[in-house]
This record gives sequence, C-alpha cells and structure tokens, in this order.
Amino acid sequence: MSKVTLTVNGRTASGECEDRTLLVHFIREKLGLTGTHVGCDTTQCGACVIHMDGKSVKSCSILAVQASGSDITTIEGLAANGELHPVQAAFKEHHGLQCGFCTPGMVMTAVDMINRHGGALDEETVRAELDGNICRCTGYHNIVKAVLSANAEMHAAKQAAE
Repeated sequence: MSKVTLTVNGRTASGECEDRTLLVHFIREKLGLTGTHVGCDTTQCGACVIHMDGKSVKSCSILAVQASGSDITTIEGLAANGELHPVQAAFKEHHGLQCGFCTPGMVMTAVDMINRHGGALDEETVRAELDGNICRCTGYHNIVKAVLSANAEMHAAKQAAE
C-alpha cells in the first residue's frame, strides 16, 4: 500500500491504495468523486478525462501513485460560486449531452482545448481534438456546437477583461 496525496479541486486529499490502482479508481473510490467515469480502462473512450497540472489526461492511463503531488481538477471542480463553467453551460444550452456518460470527459477535454487554442478554434479542429472521446449516443454535432459556442463566449469575455 502506498499513500497518495493530491490537490483535488483546490483541496488536499490523501488516501492509501495499492501501487497498481489507477488514478480514475482512486478518484472515484477513495475520494468519492464519481463524476469522472470509467468507460474502457484502456484509454480508448475518454470518459475518464480530468485535468492534471492544468492539462487534460485520461485518468485510466495513470497510476494514482504516479499522480501523487499533482494538482487535479475533476468535472466536479469546474463550476464556481454555484454557476456552471461556460463549457458546462454551453453543453446544456446546445443539447450536447444525451445519456451523459461521455459528458464529463468531453467537457474536460473541451476546457483544455479552449484554454490551449485561445479562441482560435474551428469545427475541424474541435472534431479532431475530440477524436479520443467516444459518444455512444452519437451526439457529436451538438457537442461540437457547444464547444464552439463556449469558445466564442470565453474568448469574448477574455478580450473584454483585457
């Protein structure tokens, strides 16, 4: 057993786990944050995407002990002051969620994508970068619309603040 200490959604969290425990299982089972979903456990579906040290990663591809000391943001940590993150709000507004299974991973991937591209996103780029996230309901059209809408809103807000 190893002790793992993380900063998760702004708070320090610790727990013990076997060395072979995947980060996704540690987050869900030890920390009780079940918004991060387990889909395939093989990095194929993207349901388990979180942000680790500011970048999106598939948490089923990392051992919890490897992540110890990292800053983690899960889907539960995106909303602030009782309000949805702009990407979450755009998914709701544009019906980018159907069964909801892929939604946390899609949202986390989209937030990272928008942060990296700084407003310069087009449909082709969004579709290419969402390639590692599978929607079983095939809601990609509305998901792409939601990402582009959130991107425009976040970019406009950033420009207004400058």
